[in-house]
Amino acid sequence: MKSKSLQKDKVNIITLGCSKNMVDSEVLSGQLLANDKAVVHESARLDHNIVVVNTCGFIDKAKEESINTILEQVSLKQKGKLEKVYVTGCLSERYRDDLAKEIPEVDAWFGTMELPFLLKKLDADYKKELLGERLLATPQHYAYLKISEGCNRTCSFCAIPLMRGGHVSKPIEQIIAEAKALVQKGVKEIMLIAQELTYYGLDIYKKRKLPELLHQLADIEGLRWIRMHYAYPHKFPLEILDVVKERENICNYLDMPLQHASDRMLKAMNRQITRKETENLLDAIRQKLPGICIRTTLITGFPGETQADVDELIEFLQAQRFDRVGVFTYSHEEGTSGYQLTDDVPAEEKERRAQEIMAAQQEISIELNQQKIGKEFLVMVDKKEAGRYIGRTEFDSVEVDHEVIFQSDKKLHPGDFVKVKILKAYDYDLEGVLIEA
Repeated sequence: MKSKSLQKDKVNIITLGCSKNMVDSEVLSGQLLANDKAVVHESARLDHNIVVVNTCGFIDKAKEESINTILEQVSLKQKGKLEKVYVTGCLSERYRDDLAKEIPEVDAWFGTMELPFLLKKLDADYKKELLGERLLATPQHYAYLKISEGCNRTCSFCAIPLMRGGHVSKPIEQIIAEAKALVQKGVKEIMLIAQELTYYGLDIYKKRKLPELLHQLADIEGLRWIRMHYAYPHKFPLEILDVVKERENICNYLDMPLQHASDRMLKAMNRQITRKETENLLDAIRQKLPGICIRTTLITGFPGETQADVDELIEFLQAQRFDRVGVFTYSHEEGTSGYQLTDDVPAEEKERRAQEIMAAQQEISIELNQQKIGKEFLVMVDKKEAGRYIGRTEFDSVEVDHEVIFQSDKKLHPGDFVKVKILKAYDYDLEGVLIEA
């Protein structure tokens, strides 16, 4: 029998999937540090003896990546390079029993709400007083802040409620305390995330409280940018935009996944909104905030989708001219209402349609970017690569949106804010020259 190592335990956390998973990993790291446990994020040094894989179970590609990552860690364990492999997150929540049979080498499986049990397995105590304490996996100048968990929506393609449960809002005072702690660590930009941002507060306050939350966040000294992700279009509370207009440090940016524009598909997806209602909402948003950047995500290949639906979606994009667009191919997920339908669009056709949609958006993107040539923008520096600085405007979220590339003789640091004049425009990025630092 293998004797237990006398070396102090060191935990490596590998995070897959969305920013909500990243926050969960950061919270786990904070708890382990408070228990005097050595912890790292996605270390390649192999100087750790325990791995926690925080999985994603949202769509087929994410599930495949999660399973491959688990198998890679199990292989390291079998070679004697690891002592323990634990798995948590959405995939584990959803398929724990099946996975435990298929991959028995994993030492234990945990669901999305089982942090105390995972900590116990790691010989650590769950410390309630640490609410909001995290070891950031992001660079120090920006962070994600989860304001709620789960979702009450019933979109026919989405398995999130199966893995994360119903919507549960965090109390405002807890979110503000977390935000202040992040700013004290050097965070300049906070990205608010939730499965459904605009639903915030309905469960615990019996009314939508996102506007009030935004006001209180905007009052925090040193918080330069507040960014909103994942707003649901149905019953969107327009009063949110009044706060954006009033408060200088709330970014003129809204991430609103629309999923489709064809009424046939919107109904099949159970989105509770029509194309006309969507168009009216977008008009109202742009009237209130003429300069707002709207990011959306779309799904193609849903059961029953035809080329006519895709053509309508492209025509909708050309009419609306969104600043930022992402496209997913439909994934047939067990337990969703969409799973009862026949997954009748072949994988190759789904991919072809996605590329056709993105080709249309690419033309729009470069046209919008070319309009920025000669204009000056406030840019937050993210990093330096190959002698050039890379940053973002308030209209761009990290990793998913455009970047501004520029040179500077003055040494700059991540989180610095500078003025950049745009000289060149590409499909998805901009090049410029430093005006002032």
